[in-house]
Amino acid sequence: MASTTFSGPVRSTGGFVGEVVGLVQVPTYTVATAPSAAGIAGTIVYVSDGLAGAPCLAVSDGTDWISPAGTAIADS
Repeated sequence: MASTTFSGPVRSTGGFVGEVVGLVQVPTYTVATAPSAAGIAGTIVYVSDGLAGAPCLAVSDGTDWISPAGTAIADS
């Protein structure tokens, strides 16, 4: 099976088909280095300081990166 490496967000308009085996790694950012969340709703990133300085996953709502607490990411 071929292997491909991507950098940055990867979007699929048709969905991914197949079996996921192993670990899933998402890009890591700080609040200061996170890319714009505009236009990439549903994208997931890891923010090392996004929950008032604590690490968290964040999801783009198309405008902001939203933490599991339901608020925009913030380092303090």
